[in-house]
Amino acid sequence: MAGINKVAVIGAGVMGAGIAAHVANAGVPVVLLDIVPAGAENRNAIAEGAVARMLKADPAPFMSKAAARLVTTGNTEDHLGLLAECDWIVEAVIERLDIKQALYARIDAARKPGSVVSSNTSTIPLAALVDGLGEGFAADFCITHFFNPPRYMRLLEVVGGAKTRPEALATVSAFADHRLGKSVVSCKDRPGFIANRLGVYWLQAAVAEAVDLDLDIEEADAIIGRPVGIPKTGVFGLLDLVGLDLMPHVNASMAQALPKDDPFHAINRPVPLVDRLIAEGYTGRKGKGGFYRLNREGGRKDKEAIDLASGRFRPQRRAEVAAVKAAGRKLSALFDHDSKHGRYAWRVMGATLTYAATLLGDAADAVDAIDEAMRLGYNWKFGPFELIDKLGVDWLVARLEAEGRAVPAILRKAAGRPFYRIKAGRRQVLGLDGQYRDVLRPDGVIMLEDIKLTTEPVLKNGSAALWDIGDGVACLEFTSKMNSMDPDIMDLLNKSIRRVKKDFKALVIYNEGSNFSAGANLGLALFAANIAAWTEIENMVAQGQETYRALKYAPFPVVGAPSGMALGGGCEILLHCDAVQAHAETYVGLVEVGVGLVPAWGGCKEMLHRWATLGRLPKGPMPAIGKVFEIVSTATVAKSAAEAKELLFLRPDDGITMNRYRLLADAKARALALVDNYAPPEPPSFVLPGPAAKVAMDMAVGGFRRLGKATPHDEVVSGALAEVLSGGDTDVIEVLDETALLDLERSRFMRLVRHPGSLARTEAMLMTGKPLRN
Repeated sequence: MAGINKVAVIGAGVMGAGIAAHVANAGVPVVLLDIVPAGAENRNAIAEGAVARMLKADPAPFMSKAAARLVTTGNTEDHLGLLAECDWIVEAVIERLDIKQALYARIDAARKPGSVVSSNTSTIPLAALVDGLGEGFAADFCITHFFNPPRYMRLLEVVGGAKTRPEALATVSAFADHRLGKSVVSCKDRPGFIANRLGVYWLQAAVAEAVDLDLDIEEADAIIGRPVGIPKTGVFGLLDLVGLDLMPHVNASMAQALPKDDPFHAINRPVPLVDRLIAEGYTGRKGKGGFYRLNREGGRKDKEAIDLASGRFRPQRRAEVAAVKAAGRKLSALFDHDSKHGRYAWRVMGATLTYAATLLGDAADAVDAIDEAMRLGYNWKFGPFELIDKLGVDWLVARLEAEGRAVPAILRKAAGRPFYRIKAGRRQVLGLDGQYRDVLRPDGVIMLEDIKLTTEPVLKNGSAALWDIGDGVACLEFTSKMNSMDPDIMDLLNKSIRRVKKDFKALVIYNEGSNFSAGANLGLALFAANIAAWTEIENMVAQGQETYRALKYAPFPVVGAPSGMALGGGCEILLHCDAVQAHAETYVGLVEVGVGLVPAWGGCKEMLHRWATLGRLPKGPMPAIGKVFEIVSTATVAKSAAEAKELLFLRPDDGITMNRYRLLADAKARALALVDNYAPPEPPSFVLPGPAAKVAMDMAVGGFRRLGKATPHDEVVSGALAEVLSGGDTDVIEVLDETALLDLERSRFMRLVRHPGSLARTEAMLMTGKPLRN
């Protein structure tokens, strides 16, 4: 993005270092500075130590270890001169106004004219930060509030001051959008901005009400979790994740900053149990545990939960909440349920939604900005106003009135109407003035959910749909559970190939689910195996092979556009595309060995060809075979699109899109760029060593078995994989075509699918979600 070519981050704590790592993830050089530790021999120790820790961290702040090379470390005494090279300087030091202002004076003396300076604060008002500093500094200053961890959290709250140049805000916002992949929400200079203002209220209300109603924390998390569109961690699980020790500090900061009549004060009361847990080192997952813990006494790992009444840990138990079962998907029924669980749901979420309504016009002027902040800042499935629409505005107003509680003005203004509506194929949102306006996407964004408002699918069945996304490009969308690959998807894919050939120029394979595809439908395969429908299973394998081959050699370009998990068969379809435009957070792998099988929809074949032609390996067939064996036999999953390139799940020239919202537009542009003079790829041929190569791979696995790093069934599965990769009964004087490799994949798959050890692995994965080590 023009305008920002180098960044500096000052403050190498968790947030500052994470911001610097994510700038490096974007391929942009970044300077990371911190103070010189007292008495340190290495004056750069803090910044250098931060980078070293991030290279070992899991989840990883860096998308690739290679990105760390873009980080230049230093200290604020010797290296402030480096700021003169930087277009954006991010301050992420301790939350003390005096320290920040003293640093700003030094930054201002060292930076180049027109560079943007921002603070990552969420507790100190912007006006206070620039008070007493020059007009030029104030014009270039803003707040850019990242969420932790910066790589994974897509929200960025941006606050401008009265003197901030519009161009400065536009430059930072555009860079954050295109290069860092952030959804930028404009906020007012109010305490906590949007997400933390509402999120902290919600968390405090949830803890306080659970104590008052004497709930088990498992019950509270089961209620304030999936039933209301919040991650299954719920409230207490989330507090363990972010750290209990942050709770008193954040609450105190909010209490000090908010006006005396703010509703936050009514629910912000001390929780002695939290103070005790922190004092005893129970700060959450980063400590000995928090509200939940693993009791490791006696060498065991017993899951335990705190009892809110007694303050003692007890065995964790499964929550049985009748109110949730009785309500089904009807939110108002949950809130109306005559039980302490129903009362808890209403007291927490009713108060939170009402508080959200009071923030309109204060923290932000737009309903959709508040909803976006909570969706991306706290991972809510629905924003607060979307939840109000599910309840019904009139229902909420009536409930508040019945309890004698104040009704926020915006709820009165919305009476009889939803906050969101569809009109003339456009999604509209209610404004502060009581009028609807179109919900506008940033320039260049295409979303399938918008296209669906104005058109019908070209083709559709129960697991997939084909859409016209304009300019002669079609989009194939998976719609099955977890977007798992099943016969219906294969059937529609075949029909789509014929339809695109007739009516379109190119095809994009994309969806807006949480995951691109979790792989083949294991439940269907296990059912067929349990009734010994071996012919049906082999037909499913053959159908997938032929469908993917038809896709690969279609007379038009095909671009895969994954986001989230693309595993097993979901990875294999990408391997057969002409190009891939992947979201940066794409997790790709051939994981079939985890269920006792081998890739059989062309995954082995395609990876062999890639490593033989694109891998930087010594000459001869064995290096490529060995590398693919290493990747597939260990079910290696790339933890980013950048890492997927290193493993050749993606090609070196495949594209990476940082912003999830821009993925479809980028994939469409990539597809159109391939249209002119398009020709399908030439079929590959393979020269493989045969049994000699298999022996070498078997010996390697045997060594791991003797070391206790491989199980008996690992040897069985790896042996079948070795037969495929070595070419079976062949040798280096024979040339194999891809049909021969597909036949090997299919035959070894069919041998394994009958094996009791593989059936046990498949069943365990379906039942527990974890691989069985048999």
